[in-house]
Amino acid sequence: MTDNTGYTDSDKISAIKSLALECGCKALSGEPLSAHTTFKVGGKCDIMVFPKSPQTLSSLILKAEQVGIKYFVMGNGSNVLFRDEGYAGAVFVLGEDMSEITVESGVITASAGATLSRVCKTALEHHLGGMEFAWGIPGTVGGAVYMNAGAFGGEMKDVVKSVTCIDKDGNLKTYPASELDFGYRSSRFTASKEIIVSASFALKDADYDKIKSRMDELIERRRLKQPLEYPSAGSTFKRPEGTYAGLVIENSGLKGYSVGGAQVSEKHANFVINKNGATAADIIKLISDVKRTVKEKTGYDLECEIKLVD
Repeated sequence: MTDNTGYTDSDKISAIKSLALECGCKALSGEPLSAHTTFKVGGKCDIMVFPKSPQTLSSLILKAEQVGIKYFVMGNGSNVLFRDEGYAGAVFVLGEDMSEITVESGVITASAGATLSRVCKTALEHHLGGMEFAWGIPGTVGGAVYMNAGAFGGEMKDVVKSVTCIDKDGNLKTYPASELDFGYRSSRFTASKEIIVSASFALKDADYDKIKSRMDELIERRRLKQPLEYPSAGSTFKRPEGTYAGLVIENSGLKGYSVGGAQVSEKHANFVINKNGATAADIIKLISDVKRTVKEKTGYDLECEIKLVD
């Protein structure tokens, strides 16, 4: 069956696969999304491609738009939730092939697929301070900058110098920090179709032992307070004005509340965990139940931090 583009679904998938292989990229048909998200749930996507460069990613996006196939760009899947039915389209994963990190004059430049943990280790190795807050955030540079990720009093906006992205016309464009519109868990990219391909971080010379000590302290605080032993997508809800999501969830009597294999963590109420073979439907229902109950009991409208991909 064709649509107004004149392409059948099979044609669309073939077009993406052909271009991917032509560019030397790995392409997987019918790939389970559960293998690529930290929640460990989600059905299959039509095709998954691992772009090798910003130029390749741009070509793939333009091709997807040309043939009319839905697409989604992601990193290591640490803040996304795919449905059990999967994703009828192309998923472009920014992984190892787009994870280069360079250091020059106190500035670390990292490709979007580089993990924050690698950036933090690189900063430590070069005696550069300022990134310690990000040690342990389970995401990639692209996702972290996209949502202005933060922890322990620090945010991406505190260290980002500039970001290079693919604009809506498929061209590479670099923005200085002053044009990134950073807010609480948001940036210019959450409201645009631009795709982050790299970011530069301006850091300061610091003592190796002090940096290491701070990183060790923060990872220990994470281990004590967060359910790191279970699959999750990190913090589930954004912080409500004047309080904490975990606190209002706990005060609503929801700590330990379960739907199927999904549970509100008994260790930290703002973590929904895949405790025992949860489905995406379990997690979605649990999140909905928590939002409704918290609204009824406290009046707070919780906003989910995790992106549900349809």
